[in-house]
Amino acid sequence: MKNNSFSILILIVIGVAAYFIVQTLRSTTQAATAPFQAISEQNQAMQTQVANLLHPTPTIIPDPMTYINEIRALARLETIQYSVEKVITGETGGGTFQTLFGDKILFVGHGTVIAGIDMEKLKPENMRYENGVLTVNLPPAEVLVATLDNEKSYVYDRQTGVLTKPDPNLETLVRQRAEEEILKAAIEDGILEQAKVNAESYLTRFFAALGFPNTIFVNDPG
Repeated sequence: MKNNSFSILILIVIGVAAYFIVQTLRSTTQAATAPFQAISEQNQAMQTQVANLLHPTPTIIPDPMTYINEIRALARLETIQYSVEKVITGETGGGTFQTLFGDKILFVGHGTVIAGIDMEKLKPENMRYENGVLTVNLPPAEVLVATLDNEKSYVYDRQTGVLTKPDPNLETLVRQRAEEEILKAAIEDGILEQAKVNAESYLTRFFAALGFPNTIFVNDPG
């Protein structure tokens, strides 16, 4: 029994000694490799920095300022507006067999026509100041806007023959014709003449405010 106890004691001592030897070797190895590990980490960091320099990652930073590259002033002096209503009838396949093959639309069109002066056409040579009088050769009045108001325009009635289908292009053609007739009606009613009168009245007050109380307007095409 004493021999067995002695043998166990020897094994325990040997095991403890081996444990301390392993821990000592591990600490020595870590201490020895620590400088190399630090150098390796620095090398990797340097490689990362070099890679970032050679292949930089794009960084998107929006500029808080908004730059307007181009501003175009539409120097249009709108001096009169017409609101016009026209009733237009459009039909296809009329005649004797209208009830069989015909297609008919009754369309009510509402439109707006605006006229005035395009002030971009007024050049320095079109204005002359002599003896206290400012002479202005205005560009001719013109229609600036002529459009159909689709919200107010509508198909009042449509009749299609029993043996045919509605013509898909008929309403489009009727709308186009309504817009043409609205423009024609405004011109025939004298919208351009009234636009010219209104423009001269407005510009007279405008030039007076600028210090030119005596202004006359001429209509010289040249």
